[in-house]
Amino acid sequence: MATAIQKWRSEGRVAVWLHIPILQSRFIAPAASLGFCFHHAESDSSTLTLWLGEGPSRLPGYATHQVGVAGAVFDENTRKILVVQDRNKLKNMWKFPGGLSEPGEDIGDTAVREVFEETGIKSEFRSLLSIRQQHTHPGAFGKSDMYIICRLKPHSFTINFCQRECLRCEWMDLSDLVKTENTTPITSRVARLLLYGYREGFDKIDLTVEELPAVYTGLFYKIYHKELPDSYKTMTGTD
Repeated sequence: MATAIQKWRSEGRVAVWLHIPILQSRFIAPAASLGFCFHHAESDSSTLTLWLGEGPSRLPGYATHQVGVAGAVFDENTRKILVVQDRNKLKNMWKFPGGLSEPGEDIGDTAVREVFEETGIKSEFRSLLSIRQQHTHPGAFGKSDMYIICRLKPHSFTINFCQRECLRCEWMDLSDLVKTENTTPITSRVARLLLYGYREGFDKIDLTVEELPAVYTGLFYKIYHKELPDSYKTMTGTD
């Protein structure tokens, strides 16, 4: 390995990435003795790096955030909102059902999936309502945490909640959720946001989604923003 590193330096390479499967982890210590450092680890492997360029390493760090998504399932006909209390929390406050997004999973799909898994309620993604960013989060191994709340439309109403995860689950009047003190600060704020949207129009609070082509050939991404009129989507100038 030392000979290879010398060769790579002479060729002007600036970094080495070393992928080591878990069953070959005996190679980690020898690599570390040559200057390799951990970059990240997955369930079955680890990746180490060695910076060969001048000055401090300019290699990008690994993922620093986890993404949690909750679904605010609101029935406009009854003004009822779906809420749960977690079973394994020290304080059993009312909150929206949700959980961590899986790799490659869209935000809206996470919200719909988590709501169904926790409550048995089928729903449809309508919009993104809020994003909370928190650093050194205890539940994210001290890393940063993004917590996104989506507005969902219910397609079923009979609750069959997961008793392993939830202590209670019910349809609560939105006004009652706004008034109660037995809830989390972010749930209370989003409940007020929903009440405002219900009274004044959801277009005032919704961030809707659209899929656009990425600069990388064949790839697409989703963008969330306030609704843009069609005339502005197709206009070619500023007039």
